[in-house]
Amino acid sequence: GWQASTKSGSLSYILPCNRLPVQLMSQVRVYTSNGQKKNLGSEDTNGSNPEETQRKVGTGRQDTSNAGQKQSFLKEPIQVKVKAVLKKREYGPKYTQNNFITGVRAINEFCLKSSDLDQLRKIKRRSPHDDTETFTVYLRSDVEAKSLEVWGSPEALARERKRRKEAEIKYRENLFRNQRLLREYKEFFGNTKPRSSAAAMFFKGPGKVVMVAICINGLNFFFKLLAWVYTGSASMFSEAIHSLADTCNQALLALGISQSARTPDPSHPYGFTNMRYIASLISGVGIFMMGAGLSWYHGIMGLLHPHPIESLLWAYCILAGSLVSEGATLLVAINEIRRSARAKGLSFYQYVVQSRDPSTNVVLLEDAAAVLSVAVAATCMGLTSLTGNPYYDSVGSLGVGTLLGTVSAFLIYTNTEALLGRSIQPEQLQRLTELLESDPVVRAIHDVKATDMGMSKVRFKAEVDFDGRVVTRSYLEKQDIDQLLQEIQQVKTLEELETFMLKHGENIIDTLGAEVDRLEKDLKQRNPDVRHVDLEIL
Repeated sequence: GWQASTKSGSLSYILPCNRLPVQLMSQVRVYTSNGQKKNLGSEDTNGSNPEETQRKVGTGRQDTSNAGQKQSFLKEPIQVKVKAVLKKREYGPKYTQNNFITGVRAINEFCLKSSDLDQLRKIKRRSPHDDTETFTVYLRSDVEAKSLEVWGSPEALARERKRRKEAEIKYRENLFRNQRLLREYKEFFGNTKPRSSAAAMFFKGPGKVVMVAICINGLNFFFKLLAWVYTGSASMFSEAIHSLADTCNQALLALGISQSARTPDPSHPYGFTNMRYIASLISGVGIFMMGAGLSWYHGIMGLLHPHPIESLLWAYCILAGSLVSEGATLLVAINEIRRSARAKGLSFYQYVVQSRDPSTNVVLLEDAAAVLSVAVAATCMGLTSLTGNPYYDSVGSLGVGTLLGTVSAFLIYTNTEALLGRSIQPEQLQRLTELLESDPVVRAIHDVKATDMGMSKVRFKAEVDFDGRVVTRSYLEKQDIDQLLQEIQQVKTLEELETFMLKHGENIIDTLGAEVDRLEKDLKQRNPDVRHVDLEIL
């Protein structure tokens, strides 16, 4: 860096240095060793003269002879460029002046009326919802000013917020009483509303399978209980307990199905679909405690204290009827799982192991265990009839308990895995990844996570590295290039450049947001299982 300050064109002071002390905020000037000064921006508003420039550059004198010697080495002009830098704007730790809020937030948080918002500026922005393209928002600063105008002071606004909060808490406390009064009103005047979607779920699919199983297992429990009272057989007692456990567990499944149909609310934004898995998990625990536990207990007591068994004719008849009814329910569950597995492109085994439909899985496994346990009980009771040894009957009770314990352990494991949020299959994840990477606006994707939320609902998340040039080109394709070129040619000052960049920079960011929405929509359309997509910009 050679510094020079001249007045008449001759080089009077030449000083090599490492740092350029010339500081200009709004222009770029070029100083040359031949005494010429070139302006590459606006004129210096401070009106600096050569003497002031000489003071900024620094002082230092040398002999005229030395200056002449050094001037002879400077055959080419030395240029020094000083860059103009836009002053950084400090926003502070909290800046909300350019925030947008919706009309609902403005009314709720600032205690305004809809008529108050009619007087404010309305801004159209891209909608975050799939069913609408744009929606209306308001500047937060305008809403805050309007709230102060309506309420007079921040203290009055705070008091009104406190009063409304107390009223909301009181309403929630009385919500249970209001619901009870509403039920009494419906019982008195009659409920004329159409059948709810939750009730309609029990007439098709898994709901139908569960209701059929409840009816059949309830009848089986009643007849098996009569047979045990008549014969005193330990195996028949185990069968009666087994049918009772199946009936209670399937009633629990029906409750889970009805609860899973509830619409999402602010406390549960992703809905209640996991209620099916929770009900199936509790059902598995119930099978283990009621079915397996009581069967083992009765079998052990039979081994420790054997007693003769009465005529088993009626027991055989009831077991035969139970075999037919349980087999019919098993066929209903098998047909439902085959149909669902075919729709998902999975095999029967994969559909069951992955617990795609927990309610139908429970019915399938319980009925399969019921059919096997009937066979075990009938075999052991037959051996007791032939040999007269009651130990075979007790061993049959232990066998039924072991079978129920195995089924309950499988249900607990599969439903726990589903509730923990397991990943989707690698093949499906690869398809989603390739779909994103094949889009021209995407450079790369990282940290991909796809979680199975249950009941054919997938949540997909990825860090996406977008190609800024493709996004900008997409924005330019929608603009009038001639008009844009005229705007560029009219830029002469830093203020005009800042205005130009802020305008088109915000539009490019909006274009990037539109590209994110397009990618999310494509993922959902091509993969119906994907219900929630979170694409984060790197």
